[in-house]
Amino acid sequence: MTLFCAIGSANSEFSADDLQESLCDVLGQLEPRYRVLALPPDFTRFKSMAGSLTSMAYQYYGDRLVDCMPALGTHHAMQSSQLNRMFSGLPHSLFRIHDWRNNVVTVGEVPASFVRDSTEQLYDKPWPVQMNRLVWEGGHDLILSIGQVVPHEVIGMANHNKNIFVGTGGDAGINESHYLSAVYGMERIMGRADTPLRRILNYAELQFCQQLPIVYVLTVVGTRLGQPIVRGLFVGDDQECFLRASELALEVNFTLLDREPEKVVVYLDPEEFHSTWLGNKAIYRTRMAIADKGELIVLAPGVKMFGEDDQIDRLIRKYGYRAGHEIKSLVNSTNDLPENLSAAAHMIHGSSEGRFTVTYCPGHLSRAEIESVGYQFGELEAFSERYPHEGLVEGWNQMSDGDEVYFVSDPGLGLWAYRERFGLSDNG
Repeated sequence: MTLFCAIGSANSEFSADDLQESLCDVLGQLEPRYRVLALPPDFTRFKSMAGSLTSMAYQYYGDRLVDCMPALGTHHAMQSSQLNRMFSGLPHSLFRIHDWRNNVVTVGEVPASFVRDSTEQLYDKPWPVQMNRLVWEGGHDLILSIGQVVPHEVIGMANHNKNIFVGTGGDAGINESHYLSAVYGMERIMGRADTPLRRILNYAELQFCQQLPIVYVLTVVGTRLGQPIVRGLFVGDDQECFLRASELALEVNFTLLDREPEKVVVYLDPEEFHSTWLGNKAIYRTRMAIADKGELIVLAPGVKMFGEDDQIDRLIRKYGYRAGHEIKSLVNSTNDLPENLSAAAHMIHGSSEGRFTVTYCPGHLSRAEIESVGYQFGELEAFSERYPHEGLVEGWNQMSDGDEVYFVSDPGLGLWAYRERFGLSDNG
């Protein structure tokens, strides 16, 4: 097991040329490879630099890079315009579409006893180890799993083997993974590298995937003046690269606040966020910061649906975003939610549990639709005029009438928490 590259700090800035030099140095350390599969994220991780790194890998390997499959998870397939923007120079003929409900294979099972121990006795079912057939049966001599390590609501810190088991996973594995994490508690998970689901995925990789030639290429991305800046690059074929990246991501992407904002405004880039399934990062990533009885305002000009998947969209419209105990009760008393546990988990994650209000200002959903799922509706034009995203600075803003708001321009790049709610004292 090898850590090929571990560079970066909270103040580092890596250009595209820097990243290409480092990646080529790593690939040069490997034995010659002739059938390479790239597993980058989709457009929802455009700012990860994973697209550029994938293009760099293609420049290095040429026609030896034979397949590129964005790790969609449950998301829609990427559009041609998105492929062009994210993967410059990569022929469209190389792209394969991951279908999470079909074309997957179950390669093993994590025992219920291990799941039970990992979740502190809260979940007691075996976890099916699934992935796309192309990953398992494609006969590749190198699988480059490329992505960004950043705080995440389901696994604590995104990427690494999550890219394999969830990004290219099947419905059973994705459903169970999301729901067991929701049962365990999102606020106990986010920002932490050692979580129940991470332990389960590590077990799966160790027990069932040692024959797969996976090399992880992980970035840590911060911001400066609203623009993404690569702060670190970590490449390896074991856990060490992920742990090192997680340490830096916690420093770069986690903002601890000394006081709770009464009002948080989050802007969702319309090119990236077109559903509440994606856009509810606005809720996940700020919920530990918002004061009791506070308000979250979500400016969502591109949001036009609830679920990325038609079936999940119907379920969200049917049941709405509810407190955890309500959704858990529905899982035990209905026929459709047990078959779609990732939707149930998403509904739990998307609820404020009654602690604060959520005002959604969508570009393409009606008042009736928004209110039917449990949110307050806001007119996008009026709220955008009141809180112009281009005129606000990251963090605290004092409006002309004395209204104070905390602004987040991209919830996908971080995690925000009130120090005491995260369990840290002023000295911790």
